[in-house]
Amino acid sequence: MTRPAAARGGSRASADRLARLLNLVPYLLARPGIEVAEAAGDLGVTERQLREDLELLWVCGLPGYGPGDLIDMAFDGDRVTITYDAGIDRPLRLTPDEALALVVALRMLAETPGVANRDAIERALAKIEDAAGDLVGAPVAVRLPGDTRRVEALRAAVEGGRALRITYYTAARDETTERVIDPLRMLMVGGRAYVEAWCRRAEAVRLFRADRIDAITELDEPAAVPPQAVPHDRTEGVFRPSPDLPLITLRIGRGERWITEYYPCERVEAGDGDQWLVSLRVTDLGWARRFVLGLGPDVTVVAPAELAEQVRGAASAALDAYAVPAPVTRLPEGDGASGAPSGDPAVAGRTQ
Repeated sequence: MTRPAAARGGSRASADRLARLLNLVPYLLARPGIEVAEAAGDLGVTERQLREDLELLWVCGLPGYGPGDLIDMAFDGDRVTITYDAGIDRPLRLTPDEALALVVALRMLAETPGVANRDAIERALAKIEDAAGDLVGAPVAVRLPGDTRRVEALRAAVEGGRALRITYYTAARDETTERVIDPLRMLMVGGRAYVEAWCRRAEAVRLFRADRIDAITELDEPAAVPPQAVPHDRTEGVFRPSPDLPLITLRIGRGERWITEYYPCERVEAGDGDQWLVSLRVTDLGWARRFVLGLGPDVTVVAPAELAEQVRGAASAALDAYAVPAPVTRLPEGDGASGAPSGDPAVAGRTQ
């Protein structure tokens, strides 16, 4: 039987606190007289939580649990010093799985575009690998999905402050264009690498997906980023719906309800039977037309009328492209009385 969420959360919190307590004594031994507020900041807990941990350490120690067996400490105002460690004088050693997990995580972080302080990551990785020794087993190679050379070229341009000429495929409009961009930063969103840059063609900040850049040429000029070019907040994803974007409304069946989980919808209402009415913002109606045409037959455009007309026209054009003219059959001349063909019997039923 599955345990309630509260119980699982309590067990997790207890395990986290135990690990923190076991590492707290070696930490304080290495920093005698440290301020409680500073220690709380280093350990990533509140000052109140740290004081509660210190109070719990008072009753922890060696079997016997007498005055000489328990962990002891001295307070001088807001400063704390361990005076007896009860043998807990070293931090916990990493297990092989923990060491490997840290190595993989740090190497992936080092490969992530847009991460600052890459040297600090490399130093931390070297320390962990040195401390873990053979625990991590064979060397681990971590590579993010996508074209590594393309990402490296973009990263070099960002770090070097160079302008780029790119050939870019825009999926929303199904077109390929050539642009000159002034890179601002690299970032990862949803597991994909992007370069955010000032686009001279659009005269605005744009986000370019690395795997949709077909060609990159570093220009012999520095990036010229205007003062108004400010990176956008991407914490909630690449696409940010706004009131100025077109709003479309679709009537969908049960098989297309995944739309409400995959795309940010402004309104979802129950309709007749299994149907739902879904309203969402789109970048433009051209993208919306291709989006609707790619869905199943249980989708109907409710609004706007312009989109419904575009979908109807595209669907009709597709049907016309597949239409085959009806064959014209030339019947041979036959006997007027019996209708029996005369002449070459091989002519009967021939079409042209």
